[in-house]
Amino acid sequence: MEDGDDVDAKRASFSHVGMTEERQSGEEMDERRQQAMAYEYLCHLQEAKQWMEACIREELPATTELEEGLMNGVILGKLAHFFAADIVPIKKLYDIDQTRYQAKGLHFRHTDNINHWLRAMEKVGFPKIFYPETTDIYDRKNMPRVIYCIHALSLFLFKLGIAPQIQDLYGKVNFTEEEITAMRKELEKYGIQMPAFSKIGGILANELSEDDAALHAAIIAINDAIEKQVSADTLTALQNPAARMKQVQDHLADNYQEQLHTMKTAKEEKATAQAEREGMNEADQDVYDRLLTQAEIQGNINQVNLRAGVDKVNAALDAGDEMALMEALQAPGLGLTAIKKDNSAWYLDELSRIRQEKGQEAQPETETTPESIPDPTCVSTCFSLLLLDKDDILRSVDQANNAADTRNRRDEAVKAVNMAIDSGSTTELMSALKRQDAQLPNVEDHGSQLYLAGLTNLKNKKDGEGLVYEELNGAVEVLSAISGINRAVEAGDTSVILNALTNPKARVTGVEEHLVDRYTEKLNKAKGSKTMPGSKAAMGTDYLNPADVQGCIDNVNQEVQEEHDRIEAIATINDAIEAGDAETTLAALQIPAAKLSDVEPKQAAHYQTILMQGKRAKAEETNDDSAVLWLEEIQEGVNTANRQAAEAEKLAVGIASINLAIDDGEEAKTLEALRNPDVFLHRVLPECAEQYQARLDQAKVNKLEQGGDADSSWVEHKTRQGHSYYFNLDTMESSWLPPEGFTCSRTHLSREEIQAALNDVTNAHDRQEEFEAHEDDIVKLQAYTRGMLARRRYKERLDYFHQQLPAVVKIQSNYRGYQQRKKYQDRLSVLHGNPWAIVKIQAYAKMWRARRQYRQRLQYFNENVDSVVKLQAFFRSNMARHDYYLLTHSDNPPLSVVRKFVHLLDPNDVDYNEELEVQKLRGQVVQDIRANQELENNLNLMDIKIGLLVKNRITLQDVITHGKKLKKRQQSTSGGSVMHEKGGLKALHKDSRHKLEMYQNLFYLLQTNPVYLAKLIFEMPTGRTTKFMESVILSLYNYAANAREEYLLLKLFKTALQEEINKTINKVDKMMEIVTGNPMVIKMVVTFNRGTRGQSSLREIIQPLVLAIIKDKEMRINSNPVEVYKIWVNTMESKTGETSKLPYDVTTEQALQHAEVRERLEASIAQLRNVTDKFLNTITSSAEKIPYGMRYMAKVLKDSLHEKFPDATEAEVLKIVGNLLYYRYMNPAIVAPDGFDIIDVNAGVGLSPDQRRNLGSIAKLLQFAASNKIFDGENAHLSSLNDYVSQAHEKFKKFFSAACDVPELEEKFNIDEYSDFTMLNKPVVYMSIKEICDTHKLLIDHQDALAPERHDPLHELLDDLGEAPKLEDLIGEIPLDDKDPNLEVEREKLAKTEVSLTLTNKFEVPDGDDTDMKALYTRTKRLIVDVIRVQPGDNLPEILSTPTTLDQEDEHQRLVKKREAQDEKSQKKGGLSRSQSAVTDNKLPVEAMKRKVLRHLRALEGVGLVSSTDNYQAMINDIAKDIRNQRRYRIRRRQELLKLKETTGALESKSQFYEEQIDYYNQYIKTCLDNLAKKKRRSKFLQGGKEEKPKKAKPPLKYTGARLHEKGVILEIDGLPPNQFKNVLFEIQETEDAGKFEVSAKFMGVAMEKVDLNLQDLLQLQYEGVSVMNMFDKAKVNVNLLIFLLNKKFYGK
Repeated sequence: MEDGDDVDAKRASFSHVGMTEERQSGEEMDERRQQAMAYEYLCHLQEAKQWMEACIREELPATTELEEGLMNGVILGKLAHFFAADIVPIKKLYDIDQTRYQAKGLHFRHTDNINHWLRAMEKVGFPKIFYPETTDIYDRKNMPRVIYCIHALSLFLFKLGIAPQIQDLYGKVNFTEEEITAMRKELEKYGIQMPAFSKIGGILANELSEDDAALHAAIIAINDAIEKQVSADTLTALQNPAARMKQVQDHLADNYQEQLHTMKTAKEEKATAQAEREGMNEADQDVYDRLLTQAEIQGNINQVNLRAGVDKVNAALDAGDEMALMEALQAPGLGLTAIKKDNSAWYLDELSRIRQEKGQEAQPETETTPESIPDPTCVSTCFSLLLLDKDDILRSVDQANNAADTRNRRDEAVKAVNMAIDSGSTTELMSALKRQDAQLPNVEDHGSQLYLAGLTNLKNKKDGEGLVYEELNGAVEVLSAISGINRAVEAGDTSVILNALTNPKARVTGVEEHLVDRYTEKLNKAKGSKTMPGSKAAMGTDYLNPADVQGCIDNVNQEVQEEHDRIEAIATINDAIEAGDAETTLAALQIPAAKLSDVEPKQAAHYQTILMQGKRAKAEETNDDSAVLWLEEIQEGVNTANRQAAEAEKLAVGIASINLAIDDGEEAKTLEALRNPDVFLHRVLPECAEQYQARLDQAKVNKLEQGGDADSSWVEHKTRQGHSYYFNLDTMESSWLPPEGFTCSRTHLSREEIQAALNDVTNAHDRQEEFEAHEDDIVKLQAYTRGMLARRRYKERLDYFHQQLPAVVKIQSNYRGYQQRKKYQDRLSVLHGNPWAIVKIQAYAKMWRARRQYRQRLQYFNENVDSVVKLQAFFRSNMARHDYYLLTHSDNPPLSVVRKFVHLLDPNDVDYNEELEVQKLRGQVVQDIRANQELENNLNLMDIKIGLLVKNRITLQDVITHGKKLKKRQQSTSGGSVMHEKGGLKALHKDSRHKLEMYQNLFYLLQTNPVYLAKLIFEMPTGRTTKFMESVILSLYNYAANAREEYLLLKLFKTALQEEINKTINKVDKMMEIVTGNPMVIKMVVTFNRGTRGQSSLREIIQPLVLAIIKDKEMRINSNPVEVYKIWVNTMESKTGETSKLPYDVTTEQALQHAEVRERLEASIAQLRNVTDKFLNTITSSAEKIPYGMRYMAKVLKDSLHEKFPDATEAEVLKIVGNLLYYRYMNPAIVAPDGFDIIDVNAGVGLSPDQRRNLGSIAKLLQFAASNKIFDGENAHLSSLNDYVSQAHEKFKKFFSAACDVPELEEKFNIDEYSDFTMLNKPVVYMSIKEICDTHKLLIDHQDALAPERHDPLHELLDDLGEAPKLEDLIGEIPLDDKDPNLEVEREKLAKTEVSLTLTNKFEVPDGDDTDMKALYTRTKRLIVDVIRVQPGDNLPEILSTPTTLDQEDEHQRLVKKREAQDEKSQKKGGLSRSQSAVTDNKLPVEAMKRKVLRHLRALEGVGLVSSTDNYQAMINDIAKDIRNQRRYRIRRRQELLKLKETTGALESKSQFYEEQIDYYNQYIKTCLDNLAKKKRRSKFLQGGKEEKPKKAKPPLKYTGARLHEKGVILEIDGLPPNQFKNVLFEIQETEDAGKFEVSAKFMGVAMEKVDLNLQDLLQLQYEGVSVMNMFDKAKVNVNLLIFLLNKKFYGK
């Protein structure tokens, strides 16, 4: 901005253009006029800015940036909330903090803010003539009209008394020449006439008046009265009904006169200045340019009333009169509607508080001294600041009302809490505490019992009185904090516990941070004590209360303090011990903090001795001279000293007792004294008592004779530990130190002397006893001698017997024989005399023995019953495993084994439910795929149309038409397809049903017999084949949703490929045509397997490799010598800053002549080889990851080529297979991974050129390796890679060969020609009516080519169907007139209606027809299964020949009824049903079924399918195979179910994405419509058919980096700080191609880089939600703001 003098000079020159400066040209005068207009408009902007700031009380952007700040509608929305808060709540505003706008620019939802503002103005009755269009604001099409509307709105709201009056700032604000010039250019871009801001009052008066003439006359009369300055006349004019003035109060007449006269005078001065400035006569001005309008008069009346009301309120506050304040607040002039009589005291308090705050703010900051004299002006100003204005009053009233309401609700909530406490219910209490109205701190649910107990105790202390809010708030705050402590203790986290304990709300004192672990332990113990059985915790009060928590903290603190004092005491004790003073040591031991027990002062000396010994021993043990004793060791030393003192005292007393006993001369008494354990005398024998007495008497005599002090009473003893202990026999005193003048008594024997005497006596006694003890040994010696003599005599006798041995033996034998014979004869006579008794005894004995064995065995079993059960279970399971092994592994499983598992063939409820769900999901998947495909196609078409719209290639109406069409399709897709009720394929009458069944038969034949579709593919034109493939074939096979349909689809591909290679004439004559051409089937196979089914495989194989390439920012593979040469030249020029002398355009040979180019090229080749090798190793080891369908088709291709070209080598064939597996399937995914969903690349952040070049080079080398093609010719510079290509080709050959090694379809899917006969439910496909019609027509057109034989089933089905139907034949009658323009649209819509076809085989053999052996074979198996389930047997002939019992017949009927119930249940759920023939056969009696089985077996044996020689084992083997496959089928079905659910979820996500795109397009179209409507309202520039002159090319747009940074376009520049942005200059030049720009950058005037910008690319990034893009690979640019800048500067948008 400039200073005021310069601006005034400019305003003067603006006002006298054409009068004072005669030498100015017309162009200069016009420019001056435009400058004046720009200044005036800037003043109006400043006026609007200040007025809106006063309304919303928020600082707005600078005046020159206000227009841009209004575009998002946030400021206008806040303004709407100011004057219509009920219509526009603040929460309705979008992006209220403008973070989204500042980050990404405008969003279409910002228009909601603008619409809120428009609705608010409509609500308050603001005339619509002033309203701007939404695009005037959002697109900045006509901002002057927006400012014009704000000015008019300010006057309107001023009249209503809602807002202050807008100020006239013309000539009072200054703007710089640059700001005025910039605004002038902006106004020129608008291309509109500036609104007449001075006419707002008159226009508003005209718009609001009903009787213009009467109102006009009344207003003129008021102005005349004002001019006369007579208050009474002015009041009379104001009260004229025709003037429609409101709230005119008589007592304010003088105030009205003064206010209105002031405003009228100012308006006249403004009009005069404007007339002089614009060179107008007074007569040319509008009458209301000088007169006050009705709105202005009413607004000033409202202002006077307001001031009067405010003065009255301030007077009431001064008096402190509550009643007067209520009367003042209810005055109409204030316009307060929320006044409540009950809140009068609140109003007085709140208003007084606000006034007091204003008074404090108004006080001067300087100190007041007695000498200072108050300035009257300052006093007046301060006094005015003490008065409240309307905003203060309104705010205070609202706050008082809110406070009163809040207090009332809080009191009610507190009552509820007290009632809940009295009820004792935790549920009610927690609910009451959680009420928002209670204004209590947050409570925790798990501490409900704690709250109840705490609050109950608090209430009990008040003798039952209710708790008030302050008490309740404090208690809940503490209890919540205590609950948090409990929760933290339960969690066990010490940091959380510390935070909870230090929480001020818990009011826990004395918490030390370093003691948190001990606090935790103590709290856990306290909590654990509450959870012990029998404690209160058992009743739900296991929470620690505040007292418990504080008690734990205090206990820990006390323990820690005691430990500290104890440590100091221990140190003192060790120091005293080291000093060696017994008294000092005693004093230290007696320190209370040490808590040492049993410290006796008289043992001080011994304490010193013992503790010093312990301290030295510890020092020696630890090799530490400074070692100190610990508390336990000191206490142990004290205890040891006390124990030794007690032992010493007992010893002294015991010895004294012995001496007294010796003196008494009583042997018994002496013996008893000697045996006292306290004196620890050894080997005291009772039998030596007499000798002890005599010996001790003698010892005392001897000691007395030795000399000494006979009168001394002190004796010295040695303790067991060797310490000297002194004892006084007279006084019983003792001491560890020698008494003064110590002499030992001569009359007292010591312990050592007594022990010596005892030893003498005991040793003598022992010698005597030794002889007595060896008496037995002497006897033994004598016995040994006698024994030796006896053995000698025995030996002599024995030698005699040995010499006479024969005679001895003979005598003995004769005698023994005699004895045995005598015994035998006696026993035999007894037995012969009692035969029956003997038999009975034998029977009893045998029975007893058998019973004993049985009981022992039974007892053994009972004792080991668990083991018996385990053995039985093991045996049974072993048998079951053996049977199952036979079933699954035996080539000919026995019938008895198969019979055990035949029940597995019966489906259960789970099977039915899963089948139903699979069938439902299959249909849903197909329908979702179709719907998404149609949405995707239509969205792509909409992209093209919008792109053409941007390039002005089509009209907006075309886009709108397609958008409506897209919306209808979206609705029809989401709403589902419904066949017309009247007529049609699904109509409920016989003809329609018959036609539906015929189509079901036809499509079953097409699905199961691939020959027809395989031939049809080649009969159709190439262009239609792909569409036919996507629409009909994939729909017919349900997109290979399950194993059966995948099997059939692969079978079709196989047949079609064989048809294309082997049988089709002139199709593949040379093997290389597979590579050079574009075989149709190969393309179909690759397209199908690269879809969802094979996508995951490609991602798994290729994604890690591609990501590694992308993430390596340093990788630069460039094998083009020319490009390498150019990069080298550019690098040299960049480094030197000089133009290179080398030519820029060179050939490959010329580039390779430079050594630097060759070095760089060799480095790139080496890097290419290393990276390619990783790709090669990964790909060649991933054969198992390739989808089975792809590998199988590779196998079919390989076998077909060998068959067609038998002379071709294996290597040649594998090269063709590699073309399929690598080049067609994998190579595109490597070259463009973002296009095949291999990697997730964010929109707008696609692959860079270097990354694409790297991947392309790798793919090229892999392609050469797969095809064994060497580098030559143009690629001769890469010939160094030829050896690598040959090596890699060998790996590829192994990989291709391994990929072809897959099982056949039947083995892979366990499906054969009988599988459809055993299916639980029939296959269902979903076809549109149009697809049915098109397929029917194609079949009829190519009928002869598809089925040359006239007896072919296809001819029969087509003959039954008749001619190709029209759409109406299958759709039904359309309820529209033939002339209705919507007829064709409705036909097209109904043609896409989908029909579910339950495919059935028309040619299934009836019950009585046994000619079709395959069907007969299947039905026979079913019958055999039912027979063997109820009748056992070793083989099938045995079962069939054995009559059936009644029980078996009953069992069969039970199974039939069970099956019928399951069928009925399944039909109710989803229409699943069995084959009719199977149902009929199963209902037959068993005997009838057996007869039928025999008849069928004979028929089957006649054609060689079974044989009776092996008991029809082939049939049994097939049943076993069905049982094995049943489990596999269930597993596959569950897998399929899971896969279908995943697919459904993915399709739903995709559909949601498409719907979001549709919403985006709809919004775009709406914006286009708004722009179109705006353009229609503008006047045309061309008249009379004149041609518009071609526009000149616009000059380049130049901005510094700092300016673009301020605008938000440039976010950052790598390596350059923001303060250096000013040295970067950006130039944006529009090119000849529409929508394309060239952006160049200069740093310090030096050209750096250039980049081409395409507006289409920017719009695509914006559409994809990319807000930031990279430019020059250095600068980050805001996409939205860049688009805005281009539109604004180049397109005037």
